Amino acid sequence: MTIRKAVAADMARIGELLYQVHDVHADLHPDLYKKGGRKYSDEEIAALIADEGKVVFVYEDEVRMVQAYAICFFQTTSGVPSLHERKVLFIDDLCVDASQRGKKIGEKLYRYVVDFARSSGCNSLTLYVANANGGALGFYEKLGMEPLKTLMEQRL
Repeated sequence: MTIRKAVAADMARIGELLYQVHDVHADLHPDLYKKGGRKYSDEEIAALIADEGKVVFVYEDEVRMVQAYAICFFQTTSGVPSLHERKVLFIDDLCVDASQRGKKIGEKLYRYVVDFARSSGCNSLTLYVANANGGALGFYEKLGMEPLKTLMEQRL
């Protein structure tokens, strides 16, 4: 098993996994997400991999098949008088192949991202998770994350 930064050759597999994570969201919120879509196009994945302000990690198994990814963005608050200056690593997307779940791959990838954030001088690590996604909520809480904000909605 290896966790490393993604390269262009990983784009097709990341694309396949993007469909999986999108389908989870579509099942939870069919009013928001269209079934069969994905968050990023191939061109956008290539741009993410090439962008210095973003980092894409992949977990590959013993036969070098990518089984998970994490797409992360650096965020900073500076120059805002009411806020402390902070550097945050935001996990925009984290997915483990459905056939590989339950094997601690997500935990290993998450802990790798935490270590990367620390070594990059970040004050914290953040992400969004849908309240309807109880499995993901439990997963992240088990790893030490706590709710920071709640996005509220009133459907009309």
